[in-house]
Amino acid sequence: MSTIGKTRGAKLLRRGLLKGAAAAGGLAAGSGALTGFPTIWAQNIKDVVLHHAGPPVTAIPRIAEQASKELGFTVQMQASENADLLNRFLLQSSSIDCADISLVFMRYLIGRNVLQAIPLSKFKYWDKTLPLFTKGEYADGRKAPQQGITPTMVLYATDATGQKVTSGAPTEWVTAIPSVTNGDTLGIRPDLTGRPISSWGDLLSPEFKGRAALQDSPTIGIIDVAMALEERGDIKYGNKGNMTKEEIDKTIQAMMDLKKAGHFRSFWTSFDQSVNLMASGEVVIQSMWSPAVAAVRSRGIACTFQPLKEGYRGWGYTLGVMKHVDGLKLDCFNEYMNWYAAGFQGAFIARQGYYSAQPENARKFLTEAEWDYWYAGKPAATDIFSPYGKVMEKAGNVRDGGSYTERLGNIAVWNSVMDEDRYLTRKWNEFITS
Repeated sequence: MSTIGKTRGAKLLRRGLLKGAAAAGGLAAGSGALTGFPTIWAQNIKDVVLHHAGPPVTAIPRIAEQASKELGFTVQMQASENADLLNRFLLQSSSIDCADISLVFMRYLIGRNVLQAIPLSKFKYWDKTLPLFTKGEYADGRKAPQQGITPTMVLYATDATGQKVTSGAPTEWVTAIPSVTNGDTLGIRPDLTGRPISSWGDLLSPEFKGRAALQDSPTIGIIDVAMALEERGDIKYGNKGNMTKEEIDKTIQAMMDLKKAGHFRSFWTSFDQSVNLMASGEVVIQSMWSPAVAAVRSRGIACTFQPLKEGYRGWGYTLGVMKHVDGLKLDCFNEYMNWYAAGFQGAFIARQGYYSAQPENARKFLTEAEWDYWYAGKPAATDIFSPYGKVMEKAGNVRDGGSYTERLGNIAVWNSVMDEDRYLTRKWNEFITS
């Protein structure tokens, strides 16, 4: 089995680009009508380098290698974590050409002259993008809850500058193109919990005293606890993704009481830490990422990314272009943007447990068994492999949470930067150091 995507899919994409180049052979670069690379332009782009920055989960060198191979110019991936990445966006944006930007980081970047708006006329796949991003709706037309930073809050720019957004009303420009998404939940050790887990409230159950853990991230950690406290009836929040100071105080106090009582075993900061806590059995319930759950299972240890009745904590990444990019390099970004959404990248990250914002494009680069397992919620017809050829799931297994429409049709709250973010960060640090 191919570990980087179906060769057939790659050939089809390349053939499509070449056909587009032939059709557009008489057009000038930058005309807006390019669907491939005319011969004269291809001679000019060979020395172009697009510097693509993002977190390690999306800024993957293998994706850049494939893009460079198919597009004729060079894409270089630069991976940084969290605060370091945000600092690069804000203070070193001139050294980056395009970036994977989380919906959360958009709150920091919009209005800072870091990004330029992308005309929707330049993007081929808006109609294939999940309505959760384009309309704030689930696949069945229901309106998604507006808690935390939802995609439509930060995607539609008011004009070509991209310095302001409409908070939902569609326009001709977007701040970035939706790319990767998922709904996160709790990871559990079903062999050690002693009973079924069905609610966020179980995170704080006395049964798991000393065996629960949180991600050491102020917004994510407090939202996970808030989901549990609200389910227990301790606190009713106006918006768990944008708490008032009073709500923050009540939540942090509850967390301090739990910490003092020895409820939390750990507060993890890295992927490997979360995996090792679960694999060792030190922790049986915790904040977790989908690939981390898969990593535990790959060791032959039972681990579940547990669907919960209250819903998921959603998140998403987008592909944006820095303000300084212009001319030929901007033309190259537009081609890369469309390549990025055309399927190869979506299939690659699907094999890590994430969803493409253009799922039907990703499907073209997945086998039927892969699509059925990762997206359709069906039992795997064959063993399921990671992008690097490692067995992720055995034939017959079903993905936790079912189909992508089930998971992405039940988002309770989105990751967020709260209005009281500085206050929250200070209170969170007091909690961690207490």
